Amino acid sequence: MIELTVEPYTAPASQALAAALEADIDERYAADGGADGGDAQTAAVWAVRPEQVTPPAGVFVVARLDGEPVGCGAVRPVLGGPADHAELKRMYTAPAARRRGVSRAVLARLEGEARVLGYRWVQLETGTRQPEAIALYEATGYSRIAPYGQFEEHQLTVCFGKDL
Repeated sequence: MIELTVEPYTAPASQALAAALEADIDERYAADGGADGGDAQTAAVWAVRPEQVTPPAGVFVVARLDGEPVGCGAVRPVLGGPADHAELKRMYTAPAARRRGVSRAVLARLEGEARVLGYRWVQLETGTRQPEAIALYEATGYSRIAPYGQFEEHQLTVCFGKDL
């Protein structure tokens, strides 16, 4: 059974999962300078700050299997966007927990939390070297949108959006 809880982004489990996500992304995109392409400006915007994922602005969700943290995701306001638009960030499932419904459960919880926070639209960015993420978003009703913000010029970016 998957247990989902809203937790502080600064909590040890949250930080461990965020670090595992960054390591996974850096490995997938190592030939391109890592997750941010080596661009300090993109890295600064890509960063998630605790206040962005703390109510009433957003949330950070941790998924556990048998009490162990195995996945996470966050909702934050779209930076510089309309007040009712949110961005999904930090979606991650540990390799040992994949294909067990963790990502779908986290995504559904994040959408529910976004609605409670007053968001009517969610968007996200993923990468071309994350086919499992692309498949998840397409299977759950997300549509491809034009790359936005700091991702507009990145060739390895795929962006999605969904009306809530």
